[in-house]
Amino acid sequence: MDPGKAGRPGTVRRVTVNLRENPIDWLHARGHLNDRQFAAGARLRTDFERAQLGARTTMQWDGAGTGGGRRGAPGAPDRSAKAIDAKRRFEGALAAAGPGLSDILWRIACEGEAMGAAEKGLGWPSRSGRLVLTLALDRVAGFYGLG
Repeated sequence: MDPGKAGRPGTVRRVTVNLRENPIDWLHARGHLNDRQFAAGARLRTDFERAQLGARTTMQWDGAGTGGGRRGAPGAPDRSAKAIDAKRRFEGALAAAGPGLSDILWRIACEGEAMGAAEKGLGWPSRSGRLVLTLALDRVAGFYGLG
């Protein structure tokens, strides 16, 4: 498209959108989050997923019994201990963010909710969520010891 015609009425503009892109990735790629805030959001999301706190959409088969004795394959790692550790870190990170900041942090970093939808869901004015999210991510970065 000719840059001179951009923004004129009737001009068609095509944009490619990755619908699977996490909002934290999107904000970082556009310079709205610094590397430390991005790393904090990624760590929080990883702990959220490892703690298995998200909604399940399929059957969980790893806990199914085999009719006797021990469950699971021999030598399989104890996933429950890893999940418990991740849940403790996740809860600690949200506590470090604080009660007023953890809501938007959880919605965007963990649930992958868009900024506008999160602001609307929380009853906040538009364009206020990004500032609050950056404050929350700064606190979480401190909790995780990110420099």
